[in-house]
Amino acid sequence: MEHAMRIIDLDEQNVPLYLVCLEDWSEEVKESGNRKTIWYQRMKDKGLRVKLALDDNGVVGGMIQYVPIQYSFAEGADLYIINCIWVHGHKQGRGDFRRRGMGKALLAAAETDARALGAKGMVAWGLLIPVFMRASWFRKQGYKYADRMGMMSMLWKPFSADAVAPKWIRPTGNPLPLAKNKVTVTTLCNGWCPAQNVAMERARRAAADPQFAGNVVVRDIDTFDRTNFMRWGISDALYVNKKQVRTGPPPSYEKIHKLIAKQVSRLG
Repeated sequence: MEHAMRIIDLDEQNVPLYLVCLEDWSEEVKESGNRKTIWYQRMKDKGLRVKLALDDNGVVGGMIQYVPIQYSFAEGADLYIINCIWVHGHKQGRGDFRRRGMGKALLAAAETDARALGAKGMVAWGLLIPVFMRASWFRKQGYKYADRMGMMSMLWKPFSADAVAPKWIRPTGNPLPLAKNKVTVTTLCNGWCPAQNVAMERARRAAADPQFAGNVVVRDIDTFDRTNFMRWGISDALYVNKKQVRTGPPPSYEKIHKLIAKQVSRLG
């Protein structure tokens, strides 16, 4: 007898799968190190909620994770915010689960859960371009505009009349190099996103290349620490000296290494 698609809470059996965002087949995600594990251990008793979507064969095809907004990159009160909603769409591994209604089912289950927990609304971030976490998709699910920062839109669905709209916490400045005679590789990392973690781990490996010995210093800024995050207003970012390196999708090890080498060549 076949079972209909169902939504479940994260259980211990599926924690390893959740930590790699359902991409247990991916060699790239293995480069992310243990940053997501550390984040999960920090957050699991601070209100982190994770739900999984299972197909009619019991195979996990989608996930959503959401947290109290005070542990996020946004400003607000009595709200939950969606860090990520993800339906596996790769041919590799478990396969393509898109266009089966998993995303809508996950979102609806998360909203119901947040209401039951006493939240006054659910918040989401979305990109204004048609890629991952599309703002347009959330608009179709009844979310409305709350704030914008560059190509990222903040959207929300209030549950009560007294709910107050969230806002982005904006950058306060970029980290400067630590010394004139060295190249500074700076990572600001929260840990919740494996893709961002891949970029940070690649940067650390590239900076550790023996050919840069004595010329490169690495500065890791843990933005899970709220003091660090509020100082910079940046959750995840990578800098080589003053140059910010785009981290979505993660740049290759070779690209990061080349950027570091270029800056090293300029040292007097």
